Amino acid sequence: MTCASCVLRVQKALETQPGVTGASVNLATNRASVSFEDAPPSFETLRAAVRGRGYDVTPHDGTATSESDAGDRERRRLLVRLAVAWPLAIAVMVLSMGFMDQGLARWTAFALTIPVQFWAGWPFLRGAMVRARRRTTNMDTLIAVGTLSAFAYSVWSLGRGGDLYFDTSALVISFLLLGRYLEARAKGSASQAIRKLLELGARDARVLRDGIEVLVPAGEVVVGDLLRVRPGERIAADGDVMEGASAVDESMLSGESVPVEKGPGDRVAGGTIVADGVLLVRATAVGADTALAQIARLVARAQESRAPVQRLADRIAGVFTPVVLGIAAATAIGWLVATGDGARALSAAVAVLIISCPCAMGLATPAAVMVGTGRGAQLGILIRGGEVLERSRRIDTVAFDKTGTLTEGRMRLNEVAGDPRTLAWAAAAEAGSEHPIARAVVTGARDRGVAVPDARAFRAHPGSGVRARVGDTVVAVGRRSLLEALGHSVPAPLAADAARFESEGRTVFWVGWDGEARGVLAVADELKPHAGDVVRALRNRGVEVALITGDNAATAAAVGRRAGIDRVEAGVLPGQKAAEIERLQGGGRVVAMVGDGVNDGPALAQSDLGIALGTGTDVAIEASDITLIRGDLDGVPASIDLARRTYRVIVQNLVWAFGYNVAAIPLAAFGLLNPVVAGAAMAFSSVSVVSNSLRLRRFGMDRRQAVRASSGKGPM
Repeated sequence: MTCASCVLRVQKALETQPGVTGASVNLATNRASVSFEDAPPSFETLRAAVRGRGYDVTPHDGTATSESDAGDRERRRLLVRLAVAWPLAIAVMVLSMGFMDQGLARWTAFALTIPVQFWAGWPFLRGAMVRARRRTTNMDTLIAVGTLSAFAYSVWSLGRGGDLYFDTSALVISFLLLGRYLEARAKGSASQAIRKLLELGARDARVLRDGIEVLVPAGEVVVGDLLRVRPGERIAADGDVMEGASAVDESMLSGESVPVEKGPGDRVAGGTIVADGVLLVRATAVGADTALAQIARLVARAQESRAPVQRLADRIAGVFTPVVLGIAAATAIGWLVATGDGARALSAAVAVLIISCPCAMGLATPAAVMVGTGRGAQLGILIRGGEVLERSRRIDTVAFDKTGTLTEGRMRLNEVAGDPRTLAWAAAAEAGSEHPIARAVVTGARDRGVAVPDARAFRAHPGSGVRARVGDTVVAVGRRSLLEALGHSVPAPLAADAARFESEGRTVFWVGWDGEARGVLAVADELKPHAGDVVRALRNRGVEVALITGDNAATAAAVGRRAGIDRVEAGVLPGQKAAEIERLQGGGRVVAMVGDGVNDGPALAQSDLGIALGTGTDVAIEASDITLIRGDLDGVPASIDLARRTYRVIVQNLVWAFGYNVAAIPLAAFGLLNPVVAGAAMAFSSVSVVSNSLRLRRFGMDRRQAVRASSGKGPM
């Protein structure tokens, strides 16, 4: 495929086949993806349909290597043609500039132009012939008609002493080949993100079989294998750590440069690197089922998608080439009628044909989407496609779930008041409990270096608390109602401390012994690091922030205050979150929902943009439009920034592609544009569109630094 009209023909050929529900064809990746009903057509049926339009198709094997090899072969073929075309074209140009009054020079120019026109330019001629046999046109048609017209006129004039345009034919083809080569290189650079992702997988694995360590290719690892991974080696499959401890570099998946500590029971992903220890890992997912492969598939699917803004380019491309042929014919006739000069008429018509090639239109959107989504994947932001990018830029409200999204999702001990022995004795009593709050108390004591005595005679009071004997003293830990039921009095100062903690949205537990409440403990689900910075960064982008949670009003309000969120909707049941999003949309808001749990799935689907944390559930991730692999909140403003910047590049590309043709065609028609200059300009237009898209690869300094800077708390 060479231009947007090619894309439309291939897509239409696929979409009209029985059983096909949809097809997406991408000029930047040279890929087509097809959706089927229950009884899909065979591959041969699809191939026959595509061949019927003058193209061919092969099944993609899902690897980066085959695609990269195909791109390399195409670039090598173009390079060989360039190596032949340019020296000959320059020689023809030199002869044409000063020796056209000499017969030998004229015939030499003719001889040198033949290999340029018919061998170096064969891809253009072949494409035009294929289109002609099927009564269609594309950019190859314009190039072939233009260069053959110049060549044929020159041959006719050769023995008659008239003007020759061999240099026009040779130089136009040389410039167009150069443009196509540079475009192929640029497209290869644009698709590097997914290739780099796939290439990050391990090549070999140390597998324990019958107690013996065996080095095997990574492709031979099966689920259940035990893998031994040494420092500096890549993990060959997703799995669970069975033995050992090490920091693991997960930057290839999450964009996070700081290694993550892993130990027994932790999950690890294939392709990540063990830094400083030895891990024994049981494989749970291999090959195409690994997180790395799934991410690569998501990125590939996103890169094949089409942004809605592309529809205008598609409609224009559908009629563009026939219209240009008509303009070129009208130009030639007009010049002949006005001047009677066939040479000038030919020159102007050829310039119109060459300058009008619509390849830049076809690349404007897919090149930007490909680079933008690829860069997002490198930063740990998985974007589902061009439509998501377009919707993201319009977001004016971001709604956060609380637990596990805005907060860490686990209780931490915040405050202790009362008797100095309160924390130690409470931790002793709670040591026998598996309740999340009990674990928070015990962990809090250990983190503070408090010695926790032994306890015995543990007894749980479901829904109220626990009792245990510490030394000779019976200690009760739990709700105030438990202590009062046990006959403990509550001192007024302690009650005041408890009231203050509760007003801050913390959960209070009482500790008592010897008939009196001796202390209070405050636990809370703490905000994630930089949550406040993220909220400020969103506000600085003109985005309103809301908190939607099923928690009680006091806790929700306290979390909102700490995060800097004014709009707090508390007591919202899981089934009501989607309705709350719909209510915001009914008020004219364009809403993004950020969540991580099963109960967030409906709200993520209802929102204009669903953003799921990669640490969340599969349901939330499946319902979302954007997945943040790292699970931190910095990716929320970063994803909106990336979407807005990518869309801006798309618009720039389209304005350039359309503006270039709109401005250049009249210049060519009025004889103000030499065909050679037109060829160079046309080649430059395609390269410039892809090069402009490649600027997105520079998006994103350190994301956390960027968020803090845009929130006003750090340097840009």
